[in-house]
Amino acid sequence: MPLRTPGSRRFWLVLTFVLCACAGASAQKTREQLEREKAENQSKIREIQSILKQTSSQKNVNLGQLKALNQQINTYKKQIDLLTDDLEILDRELKVLEKRRQSLDSSLAVLKEEYGHMIYEASKRNAYFNQLVFLFSAGTFNQFVLRYKYLKQYTEARQGRAKEIDALQKQVMAERQRITSKKNQQKNVLDTRVTENNKLEGLKVKQNEVIKELSQKEVELRKQIAENKRATDLLEASIRRIAERERRERLERERREREEREARRKAERERIARENAEREKKGEAAVEAPKEEEEPVVSSGMSEEETTLASSFTASQNRLPWPVKGFVSSHFGQRPHAVLKGVMVDNLGIDIQTTAGEPVRSVYDGTVLDVTELPGMGSVVAIQHGNYMTIYAKMTGVSVRAGQKVKARENIGRVATDSDGTSELQFQIWKNTSRLNPENWLIHR
Repeated sequence: MPLRTPGSRRFWLVLTFVLCACAGASAQKTREQLEREKAENQSKIREIQSILKQTSSQKNVNLGQLKALNQQINTYKKQIDLLTDDLEILDRELKVLEKRRQSLDSSLAVLKEEYGHMIYEASKRNAYFNQLVFLFSAGTFNQFVLRYKYLKQYTEARQGRAKEIDALQKQVMAERQRITSKKNQQKNVLDTRVTENNKLEGLKVKQNEVIKELSQKEVELRKQIAENKRATDLLEASIRRIAERERRERLERERREREEREARRKAERERIARENAEREKKGEAAVEAPKEEEEPVVSSGMSEEETTLASSFTASQNRLPWPVKGFVSSHFGQRPHAVLKGVMVDNLGIDIQTTAGEPVRSVYDGTVLDVTELPGMGSVVAIQHGNYMTIYAKMTGVSVRAGQKVKARENIGRVATDSDGTSELQFQIWKNTSRLNPENWLIHR
């Protein structure tokens, strides 16, 4: 059997480990993403738990409590889905580890076989001749040197095989420990999923109890819907008045600028006419009046600063920070009522449910257009961003005033808490007189 050098075998072992490591790196990237999502969702669960605790402290059940329960159920469902994903990733990781262990076992078996063969061959030679006799029976000095090098290479090869076998045995043991650890991790995830599922079932029972109790308060709920409708109508009317006022002011500014430009042109034409009259008296050639440029069409009536701000606001779609911590408890547009069947409710923006006294922040640089108080909406702040407006309602402790410039993420007040113990911010985005869905503008979380 020809002598195989340790280097050739080591090359294939290294190649095997590289391929396995690449597969592990790919799985690791997926795991990192999963762990990040799990951490974010756990943070949401804790946040909603705090909100739910506040609304549940009231004697009577309320819609705020139901909304928090619904959101908590959604977060637990997502957590269970993430745990299922975790189990799938663990299964893939275990398969990679098992393949790696099998590859190591195969390589170890080959090395042991080669090493055994080398020991056998060496023992067979020792039975026939002594190494010293083998060396000194050489006919020439060059033959002596060659025999010495052969014996040395053979000895080093055996020693190399022994070291490789020892290293591989350690790696096999390490892989088996990793597999055991991964299986324990898999069991822990399974146990956690069972625990989270039990919590989810408990929340569903509570949800049904709240829905049942609220369903028995149909008269009260319909009265609340009517009051909310009146408050919403007042808010919409107020916003449209602000938008109309801004539109008139822009048109007036545009009219004045147009009249000023026309006055300058008229004065220039009259000046040139007088100069040409003097030139004519002197027999000099008349000066040709400069060609008047066409007046630029200004449709928005915004200043250069407002146009720049509006353009940058447009580019911030899906990237605006949230005005307050919490979750969307009522979405944009028409939606079925949470309890009453066949009843639709309309939302000009979104409601973000949060904890009492939570600070409210401006989502973008702008100028405060209006600060007012409205029945059912508490303090309302309107901030201008070029031809966009952001509206913050159901507030208290407003810390800004009309005409004030604010920066993104600057505190403008706090969220108010209603008689049911629900703390909710009404947030809207308008472009001129058109309302937009704020969820399309806020950063996803």
